[in-house]
Amino acid sequence: MKRRQLLACLSAGLVLGTAASSHAQTAATDWPKKPVRWVVPFPPGGAMDVIARVLGEKAGKALGQPFVIENRAGAGGNIGADAVAKSAPDGYTLLITSIGMATNKPLYGKLSYDPVADFAPVSLLAVVPNVLVTNGTQPNVRSVADVIEAARKSPGKLTYASAGNGTSIHLAGEMFTSLTRTEMLHVPYKGSGPAMADLLGGQLNYMFDSITSAHTQLQSGKLRALAVTTARRSKALPNVPTMAEAGVAGYDVSPWFAVFVPAGTPRPIVDKLHKVLTETLKQPEVAARLEGIGAEAVGSDPEELAAHLAKETQRWSKLIAERHIRLD
Repeated sequence: MKRRQLLACLSAGLVLGTAASSHAQTAATDWPKKPVRWVVPFPPGGAMDVIARVLGEKAGKALGQPFVIENRAGAGGNIGADAVAKSAPDGYTLLITSIGMATNKPLYGKLSYDPVADFAPVSLLAVVPNVLVTNGTQPNVRSVADVIEAARKSPGKLTYASAGNGTSIHLAGEMFTSLTRTEMLHVPYKGSGPAMADLLGGQLNYMFDSITSAHTQLQSGKLRALAVTTARRSKALPNVPTMAEAGVAGYDVSPWFAVFVPAGTPRPIVDKLHKVLTETLKQPEVAARLEGIGAEAVGSDPEELAAHLAKETQRWSKLIAERHIRLD
């Protein structure tokens, strides 16, 4: 009797499992049957917004349904991320996010969502390097070595601007001062625009800015690029050395952008979304449009993104703790 009951339970479980798998496959085949909402947790116009719009337009055409961009800005990306975390796991709500997915938990201490448990990774999309810049009129600052020398001569007196506390621009500066054992005064702004205006006006010494926002001023000569923050040189600034090449060993700040969906989204839908996005990234027109804002297409499978997020979270949590950075 017990044997028959056990066999019956196993048989029922197999049937249920097969039915669930079949349902997931059917859902993926039918997906999408309506517009897909792509949440951008920052205001329009930035690199993240541009990447989502470029990829969304192409992916929507490939899948036969529009990808509707929804900007839900605030709290360092946390408002938009929370909205997606609480959305139905049906493939109709996506989140494009950045390095904040790895840094916001150690920065804020407590979040209304879990960056790992509440999301399913889909793919890395692109990297947009930051660049250490100074006012182009400063005659005595032409290299990273000049910055380090000046900072050591006047500890805590030189200033570097950022687009806000906890941004990759801010953390790029924190990593720089940590690795070079220098002291500089961080001056946070609400966005790159106001910071850039004061840098050009001579009120600040340096800034770790995104290539996207700094590129026009670099081309005009109003800004001077000293080093990019990524491990490899940027295609947008091929003659500018990396920070490591400029003498800061071990330095690598590679602001990345990736797409996630709510946890529990059927894997076949994740795979279908992953396929269309990574294929879109390979299109020459898309690559050219991304390069126009200083972005470099990456692409990854979901497992690679999960591993990347874990590695980034560990690395930034260590620096944030060492530098006593908190935003709550």
